Amino acid sequence: MGCWLGKAVGGTLGMPYEGMDGPFDLDFYDPVPTGMVPNDDLDLQVVWACLLDRQDNPQVSRTLFSKAWKNHIGFPWDEYGACIRNLREGIEPPLSGSYDNWFINGMGAAIRSEIWACLAPGNPALAAAYAYEDACLDHAEQGLWAEVWLAAMQSAAFVETDIRKIIQIGFEHIPADAEIRTAIEDTFQWWEVSKDWKKVRFQILEKYGHENFTNVTENMAFILLALLEGNGDFSRSICTATNCGKDTDCTAATVGALLGILDPEGIDEKWLAPIGRDLILSREIVGIAPPGSLDGFTDLVLDLGERLGGKMPPQAAPVRLPEKCGVPARIGFREVPWFGQGWSLNRRLVLQYPEQMEEVLLSGTMASWESDGFEAGMIFIGYTIHLGRETRARVFFNTHENCRVFLDGDYVFGREGGRMAPSAHRVPINQSVDATLSAGRHELVAVIARPTQDKTIEWVAGVADRDNNDQWIPKVFVSVEG
Repeated sequence: MGCWLGKAVGGTLGMPYEGMDGPFDLDFYDPVPTGMVPNDDLDLQVVWACLLDRQDNPQVSRTLFSKAWKNHIGFPWDEYGACIRNLREGIEPPLSGSYDNWFINGMGAAIRSEIWACLAPGNPALAAAYAYEDACLDHAEQGLWAEVWLAAMQSAAFVETDIRKIIQIGFEHIPADAEIRTAIEDTFQWWEVSKDWKKVRFQILEKYGHENFTNVTENMAFILLALLEGNGDFSRSICTATNCGKDTDCTAATVGALLGILDPEGIDEKWLAPIGRDLILSREIVGIAPPGSLDGFTDLVLDLGERLGGKMPPQAAPVRLPEKCGVPARIGFREVPWFGQGWSLNRRLVLQYPEQMEEVLLSGTMASWESDGFEAGMIFIGYTIHLGRETRARVFFNTHENCRVFLDGDYVFGREGGRMAPSAHRVPINQSVDATLSAGRHELVAVIARPTQDKTIEWVAGVADRDNNDQWIPKVFVSVEG
């Protein structure tokens, strides 16, 4: 119960500051809520528990989660959206997490680790195995190992009290060279030198800061920093997690859950009174009948743990990408006059095609090109979009580079460079256009200027359905002949 109360408190505290850089100076809710704020941190764990509970002989497996993502979860965000698109295109886990997913190192898996600890209390190896089955659906690399590390840690917290020992137990279940482990070890060392959370926060960002505020490496380091600075004090710890900025609802919720396991009585009533115990889920969760309260959810998890009986997940069969997996496109090169400095993006631009455009099969919606391979000053990337019906669409093309983008021959957006966040709900400014597109074919052409220094350029192109919560439209790019 302490786990779920701590999770709900931390998530509600951090939610208003999600995505903000910080640092902040909070010592309580601001604004003070009138109930628990719905949060995907808890939503997804409720889905897993409810679906496991439906089974006569419950078994944790990626196969179960694969069906759940398609049938019960409507979140379009970041790695969630990429996972759902991949599954709908027939790409099974773990490839659904690793393939064509710019957000493999996001926080989306790390935030749902507690269910596995609560189903395997005092058994970190089992909790880690459960977490792996979950995380591989929508993550890889650090994003996957973050959930495994947290689940093992939180499982150990049911029987251990020394936070350093708990962290080391978590390390036993992730690779020795994982970046999150290095960041956590660095944070330990920096803290021992200064004991100043703001100074250590700066050091974390200086070495591990990322353009994506949900990056797990920087946020895992913030979680540890909050635990060290709070030294077991629930209020101080969750406030420090939030005050660090970035993925604040997730870091504060994770810190709150771990401390709730370690000391359920340490959650002051001042935190509990404003949020109550009602279990509030997001509207994007459908097709399940969850308990009405955190108390009922706790009872469900306890019963489910007994029914699972410590069973390990089944051995998964190898999977492969479908044949001809990728995105058809056309590539060409030429010089054009309107990339000169000072050229206003508000001026009317005319699409001037290269003399030749070569048909290629890109690795996915996420693609890259070596700039020293440019045959002229600009690379043209052409896509054919096919829609089965009239669609209120969001078309996006996200790159770090200087680019101009055309839809059906008309200039629609462009910029001179900036960050990437290729998800329809938060794609950076001047990297998308909303348009009602007729059924049939449309043409998207992006023009990228060769960088001044040789490097690998990358981009992500996509089309989302605005009437389906900005979900990716699967298999929307087709060949010219197809």
